[in-house]
Amino acid sequence: MEHDVIVIGSGVIGLTTAVRLAETGRRVAVWTRDPAERSTSAVSGGLWWPYRIEPMAKVSDWALRSYDVYAELAADPAATGVRMVSGVQAGVRRSDLGSWADKFDESELRTLAPEELPKGYDAGLRTRVPLIDMPAYLRYLRGRLEAAGGRVEAHEVRSLADVPAATVVHCSGLGARELAGDEQMRPIQGQLVLVDVPGVTEWFVGSDWSAAETVYAFPQPYGLVLGGTARDGEWGLEPDPATARAIVDRAAEHIPAVRDARILGHRVGLRPWRPSVRLETERLDDGRLCVHNYGHGGAGVTVAWGCAEEAAGLVV
Repeated sequence: MEHDVIVIGSGVIGLTTAVRLAETGRRVAVWTRDPAERSTSAVSGGLWWPYRIEPMAKVSDWALRSYDVYAELAADPAATGVRMVSGVQAGVRRSDLGSWADKFDESELRTLAPEELPKGYDAGLRTRVPLIDMPAYLRYLRGRLEAAGGRVEAHEVRSLADVPAATVVHCSGLGARELAGDEQMRPIQGQLVLVDVPGVTEWFVGSDWSAAETVYAFPQPYGLVLGGTARDGEWGLEPDPATARAIVDRAAEHIPAVRDARILGHRVGLRPWRPSVRLETERLDDGRLCVHNYGHGGAGVTVAWGCAEEAAGLVV
């Protein structure tokens, strides 16, 4: 066969896994129906933070491994799109977080004093974590894959059994409903608004991450990303004007300049959620190995490197 491994899916999970495999000397191709710039990953706000993903016992390890990689990549943000940025998680206490928070001491993940709390919140944390310009980062990953001898190819995959490689690595996200017959996969729809507000240098998250309507602001080189929504089971990809107005109004409570800011664009993405990430092997009908790596919900970029290394370890 021409390829040792074919990875299905060009989102952040697929590309990261392909990079990890190619850099160990395997002949790797990524097969994708849509280019990475049209993936859910490209729509992501890009903040490193475990969100809507299970099981947390494994998520902490995957997230911390990924954090270490991003911290290194942040040394060259112009090339990678990765920066270390300070910000506030309002409405959250350290005790609300998973075991990943144990990595950070009080100076790195600091509890806000009462006088520091944003209006309307009785708790909050200040920390500095990776914030990733996803379109730039996806280009970086593709370049790194190609430098390692891999490539991205346009193919629509209708059956994992038809993929001509010794090993298939399945990272299709929501596509797993059809490709793997996984009815546990469902979308968590997210809508964002991109506005022009120069001078905002810190990120802000200010609501329960489990809520259907959230408020956050992430400063990216291309604009301030405002969010958002997390609507379980919604498949639509068209921005809703009323939802967009509500997103701006919520953000303006904390960043007043947002209210009259020029709107640069709207984005909608579908987070690929299931009750637990599927990261395991399966034998196809002809005996070939398939490694599943999908179902990362709202935390694909947060756990990408940890999951990629585990998935690569399953490829024999």
